[in-house]
Amino acid sequence: MAETMKTLRDSAAIRWAALLLLALAMFCSYIFMDILSPIKDLMQSTRGWDSTAFGTMQGSETFLNVFIFFLIFAGIILDKMGVRFTAVLSGAVMLVGAVIKWYAVSESFIGSGLEKWFTENLNYIPLFDELGVSPFYEGMPASAKVAAVGFMIFGCGVEMAGITVSRGIVKWFKGREMALAMGSEMALARLGVATCMIFSPMFAHLGGKVDVSRSVAFGVVLLLIALIMFIVYFFMDKKLDAQTGEAEEKDDEFQLKDLGQILTSSGFWLVALLCVLYYSAIFPFQKYAVNMLQCNLTFVKPEEGSFWAGNTVTIVQYLIMLVVAATAFMSNFSKDKTKKYALLVCSVVSLVVFCYMGYMRQSAETVFAVFPLLAVGITPILGSYVDHKGKAASMLLFGSLLLIVCHLTFAFVLPMFKGNAVGGVIIAYLTILVLGASFSLVPASLWPSVPKLVDAKIIGSAYAVIFWIQNIGLWLFPLLIGKVLDGTNPGVTDPTQLDYTWALVMLACLGVAALVIGLILKVVDKKKGIGLELPNIKPAETEE
Repeated sequence: MAETMKTLRDSAAIRWAALLLLALAMFCSYIFMDILSPIKDLMQSTRGWDSTAFGTMQGSETFLNVFIFFLIFAGIILDKMGVRFTAVLSGAVMLVGAVIKWYAVSESFIGSGLEKWFTENLNYIPLFDELGVSPFYEGMPASAKVAAVGFMIFGCGVEMAGITVSRGIVKWFKGREMALAMGSEMALARLGVATCMIFSPMFAHLGGKVDVSRSVAFGVVLLLIALIMFIVYFFMDKKLDAQTGEAEEKDDEFQLKDLGQILTSSGFWLVALLCVLYYSAIFPFQKYAVNMLQCNLTFVKPEEGSFWAGNTVTIVQYLIMLVVAATAFMSNFSKDKTKKYALLVCSVVSLVVFCYMGYMRQSAETVFAVFPLLAVGITPILGSYVDHKGKAASMLLFGSLLLIVCHLTFAFVLPMFKGNAVGGVIIAYLTILVLGASFSLVPASLWPSVPKLVDAKIIGSAYAVIFWIQNIGLWLFPLLIGKVLDGTNPGVTDPTQLDYTWALVMLACLGVAALVIGLILKVVDKKKGIGLELPNIKPAETEE
């Protein structure tokens, strides 16, 4: 009997190992993306960043991608140069931007000639100021300006990495468990959010002296690790191409006219709009979530010298978080029912312990750290469901409904429990878990739908256009939230006493708009037969 020649991607273990490398790199990038989010109050007290300065700096991450169209160029680079080259390039760009941001918030920047120059310059940028989209403004702290420059460069790298990872997963998993792979990658990557929430404040307070630059330095080291992951993936991907005889996606040269197929697809535009609305209600919120909880919950600082006030509890809580994530994730792949339910019970018990420790630590960042944990458990389930049963568009509608409910709960229900130490934390935990679950619906259902909308040779460009549209929201809404907070809290100088109601209502409105677009998308899918509700794996297909 003649044996069929197998490639690396025909081995489940090896293609999932490739996915793990990509996911760990994105895990590190997600940590750096929100590295300052849990210490917003410290940025105001130690560096003089009010909500507008904080929001402007946070929004700068996507500035070059949106206004210099870097993401479009990144998509072209990806289509012309291939996954592995673009992956290593994105890792290097992220690291450069991160180092600049670290220097901006370090003690050595204070009093430097660079601080003086940035204080006196870049207060007016022609055209950008007239259009109201300048990344700087008069009176913006110099450290925030330089941090914004570094974050812009990092943003170019992280969004390039995002489209590259998506393309890489398509390359290794097309015709197989692609939605499960994409959902699993995002589930692991989003553990970076919890990691950031737990460790960023710890590094900032290390040794009893507040130094926000230590938190950023922690992120820089992780981005160096991410670059190493991409380099390892480079050689793995190269070996796959040597086996298959593929030319690393460069046989079909990208042409500008190819964008016409993308831009004339109504299904593509609806998916892109849904993406920008959905992500704009989540990622910008993450940057303010800890401060929002500080303003709406009552915390009593643990006694100095106690277990709950030390750094040991940080490590213990993080290890428990890993147990929650690992057992929830593994339960999805267990064929043995007894083992499956044992893993689920272990995950639930560990989650309860994790939440209890977050409550006992009496800090907003450890409460919000629960955000990605439910998503880690259910994203693979959702991805597998889309692979085998379909219903991607319907899942997006459900996610939009959950999004609306969560933001309105934060806006109107949570403030009612201020002063109620236990009740407020319980409401916060439940709402954060549901919000994280709703977020998991996007990677499991939206991203695997893109290959159904465009030809394979321009998938990189299609992802780039979607990411570019998404980045408009990710630039605009951190800035808008900051402006709304300063506008609705005149004279409030304590960063833990802000009223977040209208900022949260604005985010809930994005959920309403996403729901409407989702309904239209479902109608268009049915009318044009795009196949968004169909499974990715045909019933007849079997795993080799």
